[in-house]
Amino acid sequence: MRNILLGATMLCAATTPAYAFAQAAAAADETATTQDDAGYEGDIIVTATGRSQIAQDVPIALSVVGGEQLTNSGISDIRGLRQVAPSLQVTTGQSSATGVVLRIRGIGTAGDNPGFEPAVGVFIDGVLRARAGVALADLPPIERVEVLRGPQGTLFGRNTSAGALNIITQKPSFELGGYAELSYGNYDEIEAKAGVTGGLTEKIAARLDGGYHKRDGYIKDANSDRRFNDVDRWFVRGQTLFEGDDVSLRIIGDYAETDEQCCGAINSNSGFQIAPNPADINTVLGFAASNVIQAFSANPALGGAVGRVGIVRPFDPKSRTMAASPNRDLSEQVKEWGVSGELNWDLGGVTLTSITAYRDWKALRNQDIDFSGLDRAYREGYRTGLRDFTQEVRFNGSAFDGGLDWLIGGFYLNEKTTLTDRVRFGTQADQFVDGIFNALTAGQPGLPPQGLQLYGTLGPAVPVFAGVPLPRTPNGGGQVADQYSVKTEAFALFTHNIINISDQLSLTLGLRYNHENKDIKANLNSQVPACNFLQSPAAAAYRAGLGARFPLVYLYACNPTVNSEFNGNYTGDRSESEFTGTAKLSFKVSDEVLLYGGYDRGYKSGGYNLDRGSFDSVFLGGNGAQITDLEFGNETADVYEIGFKTNFSRAFQFNGSVFHSTFKGYQNNAFEGTRFVVRNFDKVISKGVELDAIIRPVSDLNFHVGYTLLDTEVKDPLAGSDNGKPLTNSPRHVITTSATWTPQLSSSVGGLVHIDARTNSDSNTLNSPLGVPFTTNDGYTIVNARVGLNFNDNRFGIEAYVENLFNKYYNITSFPVPEQGTSFAVYPAPPRFYGVKLRASF
Repeated sequence: MRNILLGATMLCAATTPAYAFAQAAAAADETATTQDDAGYEGDIIVTATGRSQIAQDVPIALSVVGGEQLTNSGISDIRGLRQVAPSLQVTTGQSSATGVVLRIRGIGTAGDNPGFEPAVGVFIDGVLRARAGVALADLPPIERVEVLRGPQGTLFGRNTSAGALNIITQKPSFELGGYAELSYGNYDEIEAKAGVTGGLTEKIAARLDGGYHKRDGYIKDANSDRRFNDVDRWFVRGQTLFEGDDVSLRIIGDYAETDEQCCGAINSNSGFQIAPNPADINTVLGFAASNVIQAFSANPALGGAVGRVGIVRPFDPKSRTMAASPNRDLSEQVKEWGVSGELNWDLGGVTLTSITAYRDWKALRNQDIDFSGLDRAYREGYRTGLRDFTQEVRFNGSAFDGGLDWLIGGFYLNEKTTLTDRVRFGTQADQFVDGIFNALTAGQPGLPPQGLQLYGTLGPAVPVFAGVPLPRTPNGGGQVADQYSVKTEAFALFTHNIINISDQLSLTLGLRYNHENKDIKANLNSQVPACNFLQSPAAAAYRAGLGARFPLVYLYACNPTVNSEFNGNYTGDRSESEFTGTAKLSFKVSDEVLLYGGYDRGYKSGGYNLDRGSFDSVFLGGNGAQITDLEFGNETADVYEIGFKTNFSRAFQFNGSVFHSTFKGYQNNAFEGTRFVVRNFDKVISKGVELDAIIRPVSDLNFHVGYTLLDTEVKDPLAGSDNGKPLTNSPRHVITTSATWTPQLSSSVGGLVHIDARTNSDSNTLNSPLGVPFTTNDGYTIVNARVGLNFNDNRFGIEAYVENLFNKYYNITSFPVPEQGTSFAVYPAPPRFYGVKLRASF
């Protein structure tokens, strides 16, 4: 509550980050109309409906952030957009490449499995980015970002059941120009960007932009001088623009690389952190059962014992200190490139738009997946690849003397997704398991007082189960390689029409037919000696002797992620078709006020969970591995919305909407301690109110305010304790505010003072609405600020900036630690960053 009050106070004072409509974009020739044809200078033009329209005249709930607003807020990638759009949440988990989740109105697809496609689509210059993480590279100079709330399936098509981000970059200019920026900040952060543009001929212009960004990590390793969550990336982007009398062609090529250590997780509900010291392990494992039980957080079955394997070390999550296994890293490399061409051709009363694109994205990462200093397990050489070819064609025109603005089109996608996974056991894997089982069995009735072990790593004085030690796990045992390949082919036909019933009343009708085919091939190969033994006929008596303890022994020896029971070749395919559409009425009460309301239908295709952990084990009473175990169904959305938009000259804009969304088959991928489990929830409800305002009391002073009241709920009797709970990372209240003052201090010197903030109320960060105390964020406010001077008509400038001004700690996401019962870990948010930027332009 204290943070909500703080956010409200800052809102009233208009001293915090903004939402919605940015001030006139830097590239005014592309985004603003003149006073004569728009009512006043600075109207924002958007293309959310496939046409150029004034944002305030579009009957869609949207936020528009201009390039200048992005610069003032210090936003360099899509993660920063949450600071200026209250209904948008952007989170990352165990990977900045594949673990990015975008949520609009609380709805988004969680998990870093490439088999899952996003509910919020990302489009850059009209080109679909296949996954949210694919669009995470540092952004080139931006003209504007359109945050479209609610289903956008009619025009934007695939995987926009919750909304879309439509990012438009700056085009080449026929006038010679350029810029350069250099920043330096704490954590030895260096960021440099530069670009040049100009005309090559009277009809051809070109543009070249590039950037480099490097920063030390802010998460420390308690057992070494290593740091995680650093930044090390660069990009280059070239464009060519041809403009003829009736035709224009824009060709874009880009390349980007990332080489970082990400992402560090910190235990959140244990009093100890593991520091590796193999020489002491056998000694420490001899603790008494009563001490073990004291170390358990709530459930003495599993969790907490690992906290006493090795040398214990007290820790504080807010210190952003973790313990990683020696010789295991969190390296993550990404290489991405693409080319696209956009053709716009006036055919005389009809405009043809064609967008053709090919994109190639590859990621390689390693991971310490036991989340401790003990070398239990690690991921090595996790390779993900996406290759996408897309083609979209649209025809747009008018009829009946402007009574009908019609649009028809088609879309085609050919995508190949590949994954090679290698989860392997470390040097202390068997010691870890023996330590757990020894702690669990010591002093138990009917068992030896010193306890039992499985592998015999504790020495001959400690007996093993059934008198037979399990075969030991070699270092590097586990997945030799699990290889997946999914081919997707999709096409769609769509139409979007605006019927002008009168000068004031309009009806928008849209319909889209989607058809998609997916084919999967999987080759799974894992070698785990103990697991092989337990599954063999020779172990029948051993299994029977374990009795009720067998499932626990089997889960530790045959963790679902590496269970050799599931080895083999698998193939499968699925095909689906679905209609989506929109129907909305809009009424122009006056030149200043627009009312609208209607219905949207959204859709997201089904697919395959690329994880052997989803298979069904015969030895645990299941039916055995089948390709259908990996399959999940599609997701649909039915959204009803009413809203208003007001525009009282340049001084004041005020917009609002009320929405109710019902998602059927909501796709949820949650980690449950040993594996990721996929569910299609029966229903998920998202409803709420959105408000935003812009106040311009004078020409050099702007205030932006945004507010979202959100209520989400899972409705599925089979969801167990999840039923009736809110979704992950969907705070009930979000307030965004900002103030920007750009005074002219003299004839050659201008100033900049900008402050923005985002306030979130309490929310759950666990991808399963369990509400565990260790996984809940209390309400918090993040404040950013920037002050600067510019000289000679903004040709030179210097700025000082700070992000997360008050160094507020909060968690991005949380999860149950593998094989540690009720222990949880969190991915902490970044600390305070500050620095200085120099810039020049011509």
